[in-house]
Amino acid sequence: MAKAPDSTAAAETDQQGQEGADTAAGVRRPPAPVAPRASRGFPSAVSRTGRVGGLDGLRTLAVALVIVHHVEPEALPGGAVAVDVFFTISGFVITRLLLAEYVRRGGISLMSFYRRRWLRLVPALLALCAVCVLLASTTSLGGFDGSLQAAGLSAAFLTNVVRAMESGPYSDLTGPLAHTWSLGVEEQFYLLWPLVLLFLLRRCRARTVLLGTAALCVLPLLWRCVLWTPEAAHRIYNGTDTRADQLLAGALVAVALARLRSDDPRLALLRTWSARLAWPALALLGLVAWQVPVTEDLGGWTAAWYTAGFLAVAALSATLVTALELRPESGMSRFLALAPLAWAGRNLSYGIYLWHYPVVRLLASLGVQEGRLAVTVLLTLLMALLSYYVIERPFLRRAHRARTPAPAPALAGAT
Repeated sequence: MAKAPDSTAAAETDQQGQEGADTAAGVRRPPAPVAPRASRGFPSAVSRTGRVGGLDGLRTLAVALVIVHHVEPEALPGGAVAVDVFFTISGFVITRLLLAEYVRRGGISLMSFYRRRWLRLVPALLALCAVCVLLASTTSLGGFDGSLQAAGLSAAFLTNVVRAMESGPYSDLTGPLAHTWSLGVEEQFYLLWPLVLLFLLRRCRARTVLLGTAALCVLPLLWRCVLWTPEAAHRIYNGTDTRADQLLAGALVAVALARLRSDDPRLALLRTWSARLAWPALALLGLVAWQVPVTEDLGGWTAAWYTAGFLAVAALSATLVTALELRPESGMSRFLALAPLAWAGRNLSYGIYLWHYPVVRLLASLGVQEGRLAVTVLLTLLMALLSYYVIERPFLRRAHRARTPAPAPALAGAT
């Protein structure tokens, strides 16, 4: 099951944290003053919080893969690889926002972070759940059977847990909301990652924070190797502990870039090599989406994919993220930053993610065959626009209006 941005989740837009609420609300505020203790070992943390148009466009490209994969799986049998890309983008975006807050304020307001996440994700998700339950209770559409239970699991971000416990073919327990498994992975990860990051920032030097993040990236790979059997495929695919390296790969990029000053020769090296490798990375990801049915049993290939493959794809995704961040003048960046692509990725990607799969189930229940992909795209875009303007943007404005108190130096992590 592929994922769109949190969407990503699901679904995370580039600045849907503190600064993203400002953008969505049409408000620009001056940057907060840098914390007294210089840059706290991350001299570029505050300067690297602007929007990256190329990343927004990459979201649009990835969510298109998701839709095609679910409507015409034979056309893109490996389209589920988009989930890996979105996880890495999300880890990058969230971590750089947390680092910037730490440098500005000397701490991270965890309650404010969790509140922003709730306002960003939950209202639109609850609206989707309500519509699915309404269709289940007022129509005979088979695609929405069991929506009440599925809605409860989705609202609690537990869909991935249910799917991870199913050893055979997936049941219809999560129904039209099965795609929210990836939201569960992300939100469970973000319950813990800010705590871990804050601990590292408080206790370790900046270089150790970087090395610690890199070490954490390896642990899920080792854990997958321990767990792997064909019967454990669902457990590995849906587990937060077994997918964390894909989010951590993006976090690693954010930490590394925040560590380097603009005149650091290592930054120039990263800029050069990420640009050289960006197109090959994109081509390899496209090849997987086009040719490799990654969620099917392919013998030895499946074992490799479910162990080392996830980390390999995370590395490719991290390469793309780095290139789009450091080389906005490149051809790839300029293309992905085109206004329609960037605007859709920034504002509609989460809504597209939420609504596309129920739309697929609706059209299947109605027996729609001719032009199914086109109809799916049109209906999904319509629902995503309604979600953005009626639900998401008003709640993002509320997040902007909410005060975020500056944490006391000794107690920042406990707020």
